[in-house]
Amino acid sequence: MKFLTSLKGRTLYRVMSICCSLSFCMYGYDAGVLGGVQTTKPFLDAMGHPTGTYVIPMIASSYTLAAAVCSLAVSVLGMPLGRRGCILMGDALVIVGASIQASSWSVAQIIVGRVLCGFGIGFISCTVPTYMAEMSITSKERGPEVAVQCIWLISGVALAYWIDFGFTRMDNQVSWRFPIAFQASFATISIFGMFFLPDTPRWYYAKGRIEEADSVVMRLHDRPLEDPAVQAMRGEILASIKLEEEDEHKFNPLDLFWDKSDIRAGRRIRISFLVLSIQQMMGINLSVYYSTVIFSSVGLSPFLSQLLAAVMNTGFALGTYPLPWTIERFGRRAVMMWSAAILTFCLLIFVIMIGLPNPTLATQWTAVAFVIIYNFVFGYGWIGVPWLYGPEIAPLKLRHLGGAAGAFGEWLFSFITVFAGGIALQNVGWKIWIWMLLSCAVAVPFVYFMCPETTGKTLEEIDLIFAKPEIRDSALAAEMIHDRRAEAGLRKDHIQYEEKEDV
Repeated sequence: MKFLTSLKGRTLYRVMSICCSLSFCMYGYDAGVLGGVQTTKPFLDAMGHPTGTYVIPMIASSYTLAAAVCSLAVSVLGMPLGRRGCILMGDALVIVGASIQASSWSVAQIIVGRVLCGFGIGFISCTVPTYMAEMSITSKERGPEVAVQCIWLISGVALAYWIDFGFTRMDNQVSWRFPIAFQASFATISIFGMFFLPDTPRWYYAKGRIEEADSVVMRLHDRPLEDPAVQAMRGEILASIKLEEEDEHKFNPLDLFWDKSDIRAGRRIRISFLVLSIQQMMGINLSVYYSTVIFSSVGLSPFLSQLLAAVMNTGFALGTYPLPWTIERFGRRAVMMWSAAILTFCLLIFVIMIGLPNPTLATQWTAVAFVIIYNFVFGYGWIGVPWLYGPEIAPLKLRHLGGAAGAFGEWLFSFITVFAGGIALQNVGWKIWIWMLLSCAVAVPFVYFMCPETTGKTLEEIDLIFAKPEIRDSALAAEMIHDRRAEAGLRKDHIQYEEKEDV
């Protein structure tokens, strides 16, 4: 175990990335695993063949409601527990929840398990993007790294559907119990690794634990404290904390509605909430949770519906893969705006095709093609960027609140979409997709008017984008810019060091 506690440089960063990736993969896996088994005979036998219209949607959505509640709890617990502590708590809750779900013989028992998993995923979804963003050494690695985490997230969804597809060929209780239990393996590996990893230097500095923070900065750079690169990062973070502390108008909940703070903290947290709320209203979780139902409603056989559900969610995962290599080139705003425009077009064609009174084979497969394209494009433009954008625009001492607000928006509207959407699919059919279509259209002006570009800027420089003009011109701001220029001057040396280490 001494090996893990002595990791430095890129090796330390890669181990952190793997542990967080497994947690996010588990998050995606848990989101998708029930969708492939909830209509099978062995599952319904174990649950006592529930007949109420609301029972299956409640089982599916109970964990999203629990995650929403936990996101609110993180707004209070996030700073005391720290980024690392929240991830550890999340992994532990998922292990317990998965065990209860996999051993369920009643609706009540599986809902309890789903709720515990929801609490765990709430901790993880609030914290993993923040943890990896705050562990970044340069601004250019922050976006790609969080995008990689989201590749794992959506790959978890695809993995769940393929495991479901394989195991549901069986006609026994293992067919659904193993897929649900399998998620605990991700949590077990992640919790083991995270136990030996440090928290972020920004959290340590914010808590006044200067020596521990200095130690983590030195480990990340694999350089002594006196090194200019270490001093540049250290000075910039401390200047940002001082800027927040000198804000005459301290943050209070009313700032979420009418922001008077110097650094616009309320506006930034509000954007964090809205960007992930809109993401969910665009319909992706309705597509993920009810993939087989959607293809069945188009008129396809149960076998073909399950197969296409796995294919569609694989396409969803593949859509996330180009983002790490393009996010810094295209920028956050361009990725979100253009993908939202394409999503609007895809859903328009999909709604027209499934809304025709006399469907044909051509209209069926056109609808299938465009909903698959919709999932691919959504994976590229509206998974990694919104999860990154919320934590990176929040002030340091409120970053846990920014992450919690975003996750709360994600889970609140995920619950509404999965619970109400599941009922709507049974009662109003294809018309529910009009809501998703309009949400995709609304996303374009929202990003244009509300989301300034953050690409290429450090977390501390982003404070200055939102700050009042007099704050941007202050001495503290000048100090942060000076430290940033010092870091930029050292970047070439840092890159050469990384290349030498890799060799």
